[in-house]
Amino acid sequence: MTIVAAQVKKLRDSTGAGMMECKTALVEAEGDSEKAVDILRKKGAVALQKKVGRATNEGIIDTYIHSGSKLGVILEINCETDFVARNEDFKNFAHDIAMHIAAASPLWISRDEVSSEVIEKERDIYKEQALNEGKPEKIIDKIVEGKLEKFYEKMCLLDQPFVKNQDLTIQIYLSEIVGKIGENIVIKRFERYLLGEEE
Repeated sequence: MTIVAAQVKKLRDSTGAGMMECKTALVEAEGDSEKAVDILRKKGAVALQKKVGRATNEGIIDTYIHSGSKLGVILEINCETDFVARNEDFKNFAHDIAMHIAAASPLWISRDEVSSEVIEKERDIYKEQALNEGKPEKIIDKIVEGKLEKFYEKMCLLDQPFVKNQDLTIQIYLSEIVGKIGENIVIKRFERYLLGEEE
């Protein structure tokens, strides 16, 4: 199949991936742009895994204040170099994440941060619910696991669908920006403030 330069350019503009990566993805996807984007996303996730161990001692503190000034977020996001910390794509990503946190109110960044006590409490609640609904014993564990996944999706930032594009989770968005910028990026910590809300 012949891939024309215009297809490659369009894919590059929408993903930020390199020209050769885009061409290879289009060839693999037999010219289907949507499939090519999925291929690049998967490779972005692979690229992220390769960069995960690298030190992230630079970065920025970003803030988002919602209109009306009653809701705000302060966020620390780290990268490897000061050069990337000043990069517009990196700054835009940080601001998107701060805005997302304001809208979606996650409690944790990743599921690794959820304590075993919280997980066990949730499991017990879901098991009790399933038993009360008369679900068969043999499928209760499956039901509990499914509800636990939904819990992570609601409460853990990286598992949440991105508010500006529900087809992406924050983890996929992070993988894409890592692939585009070429450095390890870590969402370090955040605080979400709602006026009048108790600590």
